[in-house]
Amino acid sequence: MNLQEMAGKFIPRDISWLSFNGRVLQEAADPNVPLVLRLKFLGIFSNNLDEFFRVRVAALKRAAELNSKEVNSYYYENPTIILDKITELVIKQQKKFDRIWQQVQREMAKEKVYIKTAEELNATQLAFVRDYFDQEVESSIIPLLLDDSKPMPYLRDKSLYLGVAMYKKEWQYDTKLAIIELPSRQLGRFVILPSPKNQKHIILIEDVVKVNLPFIFSYFGFDKFVANTFKISKDAEFDIDNDVNTSLVEKISKGIKNRRKGKPTRFVFDQDMDAKLLDFLIKKLNLTKKDSIIPGQRIHNFKHFMDFPNVFKSSHQPEERTSFIHPEFAGKERITDIILKKDVLLSFPYHEFRPLIDLLREAAMDPEVKTIKTTIYRMATNSKIANALVNAARNGKEVTVMLELRARFDEEHNLDWKERFEMEGVKVLVGIPNKKVHAKLCIIKKRVNNKTIQYGFVSTGNINEKTAKLYGDYCLMTSDKSIMADINKIFNALSKPKVDLSLSIKNNKSLMVCPLDMRKQISMLVDKEIAEAKAGRTARIIIKINSLSDKDCIKKLYEAATVGVKIDLIVRGIYCAINQKKFVKPIHAISIVDEYLEHARVFYFYHGGKELTYISSADLMTRNLDHRIEAAVKIHQKKLKQELRDMLEIQLNDNVKARILNNKQNNEYVAHGEEVFRSQIEIYKYLKKKSKNSSKEDLE
Repeated sequence: MNLQEMAGKFIPRDISWLSFNGRVLQEAADPNVPLVLRLKFLGIFSNNLDEFFRVRVAALKRAAELNSKEVNSYYYENPTIILDKITELVIKQQKKFDRIWQQVQREMAKEKVYIKTAEELNATQLAFVRDYFDQEVESSIIPLLLDDSKPMPYLRDKSLYLGVAMYKKEWQYDTKLAIIELPSRQLGRFVILPSPKNQKHIILIEDVVKVNLPFIFSYFGFDKFVANTFKISKDAEFDIDNDVNTSLVEKISKGIKNRRKGKPTRFVFDQDMDAKLLDFLIKKLNLTKKDSIIPGQRIHNFKHFMDFPNVFKSSHQPEERTSFIHPEFAGKERITDIILKKDVLLSFPYHEFRPLIDLLREAAMDPEVKTIKTTIYRMATNSKIANALVNAARNGKEVTVMLELRARFDEEHNLDWKERFEMEGVKVLVGIPNKKVHAKLCIIKKRVNNKTIQYGFVSTGNINEKTAKLYGDYCLMTSDKSIMADINKIFNALSKPKVDLSLSIKNNKSLMVCPLDMRKQISMLVDKEIAEAKAGRTARIIIKINSLSDKDCIKKLYEAATVGVKIDLIVRGIYCAINQKKFVKPIHAISIVDEYLEHARVFYFYHGGKELTYISSADLMTRNLDHRIEAAVKIHQKKLKQELRDMLEIQLNDNVKARILNNKQNNEYVAHGEEVFRSQIEIYKYLKKKSKNSSKEDLE
């Protein structure tokens, strides 16, 4: 069964997602990628797959039980068929993963970097591991004996476990079983061993525990231990109940606890695991043939390989591209004073994130600043943004934070921040029922000579200094009055969650807002291009997003392609569209997976020569357009519009990291031009050149 037969006019979202994760795996396989990054991509692939099973596969299994036409329409296909296809594709990808891992280990050996097993340690290393266990590990583990007559101990879905089968020579027919949760969260996964000269030997935490199994279970006097790792993925969704007497905070706290009860959706184990232990675990976890039971190699939870120690020689290091300060902020003038005069577009991770922090720090100390309002979705662990907001509150400013408590897997983190913010006098909003707040907005108000002055920013990505070093995003810093007026409307609506959104947010001039008008406005903008194409005039659409899965948006693009609108799409992840024979101009779609995560969203329309450009927090997915508060901001300054257009064209010309998104979903690399053109390198050069030219202009 091919994908088109499965989906007709659309590729099922979850099948497309697996194709995206296949692109991540391609990066791990690429011999031109530095070894430390190949290991990182193996980790990203593994971590992505964990979340996929926790969320998407879990949802598909629930949907399959409903077996309704509406469900089939929502998923573009019967969920049971999709689940079967997922299992088939995941097993193929797992085999490819194993081959890549073997090749990476051979490349590591050439660099004299080795991962040692418990059986491969020399005397010095063995003594080191035993001492390390005594000093660091023993206090962090709790061995649990398994008994068929007792309930299965609770297993966490983000943890890695060591399953142990223990034997005695005189016990011919009896085997004792145990499990140990490995302390990788507390101690990390990798321990650097005493190594011969010019070599680096590393041992995994599970092998540290394996070495010490005779000591751990010394009371029982076992002769033989067979120990193998395994992990489970659980259904990570939780339902927010509709009890009107329960606050959202209480509901989320309850939901987090209920995740403990999530049904396993995947069980991955070492294929050499003791047969008795394997049967026991499958039985006790209530797994069946319908569940994803996946045999693998010795090492699991490769997500930790995102943090593999960088012990490689300089020749195998990534090309260094240090973030640099935006030229507008390179002088001694305050950030505030600059953006009160002109709009500034920051491009992360090429530009430094620091101006956003400095903007809030300046506001915290400025006696003329009266209020600061911002949205927060995911924050860095030790967030400088949060600290600046706390300092502002301490300095008597009225600080309001719209903190999205339902940011998946960050719920606990955000609940902690809510408590801290409120203790410091920050007003915390927790959103609107059934609508996640995903817009990235900030507005600062000051009073100068009895006049209110407003400024702030709109971003495509989280206000997070850690991810800003890894994610490609845009942030518009501005004092444009129409933008500020629209942002004010959004915060007014968020402060009155029981009032109809459409009454608070209307007649916007610079923002498209979900779920109110973004879908409608994008459709109208596409219709304008359709009309231009029908009239024989230039019609062009360029869209850069993370995912395209909304059926109505795809149909509208199909309509445009049918009349000859030139459509270029840059879609990192999910892509559900299919090119059809009736298209006058096929949709040209690529995906770029490289060192930085492509996270920005940009909408460009030729618009009869007027060229409209927006940056957005929203993808073209139903959840974004209909079930979240999102914002796309129109770029007014001609210079910034050209800058965005230039960067879009650079990405469309990538012939190194771009893959063609075709009907086969086979991730074929783009091949054009004789010269190598890697967009993330070229954008860095482009912005660096603009920075140098700006400095020259200042000197002149």
